Amino acid sequence: MLRSNNISHAKIISMIRSHVVNFFVFCCIVFLAAPTLVHGAAGLVTVVPDDCRGNGGCQSVCDIAQLAQNILNDGIYIAVFLSAILFAWAGFRYLTNVANSGAVSRAKEIFVNVAIGLVIILASWLLIDTVMKTLVGNGSSFGPWNQICMLFLQSAGFA
Repeated sequence: MLRSNNISHAKIISMIRSHVVNFFVFCCIVFLAAPTLVHGAAGLVTVVPDDCRGNGGCQSVCDIAQLAQNILNDGIYIAVFLSAILFAWAGFRYLTNVANSGAVSRAKEIFVNVAIGLVIILASWLLIDTVMKTLVGNGSSFGPWNQICMLFLQSAGFA
């Protein structure tokens, strides 16, 4: 009886030590990543354009186009941010569960799924950007397609 209690106490101490180490690693990652996350949040823009905040809301198609562009830009920032967190989580799971083949395969699955999702998001943005530059471009140069309203205003003589 005494011997089985010693084994169970050893397992409990080992589990506690493992949890303490995991908690310490988690706290270090959070404290090291927090300044980076705060600095990275500066890339987000206000979704609703200034012209749409007054009485009557958005007044033209250009305001709606700017709204869509802001949503797209913020979505890309958020997707890249979340994929970085998921890559870190998968790496943490991969490194802490080396002996457990099921957990290692799950970590690899997370890596692959996040990479595929990030490639799909960035490739779709690139495809839309290229198509819009081709359709809106004036033939000789490709300007930013999200400036489409400036082209129309210049051709109409308003700008």
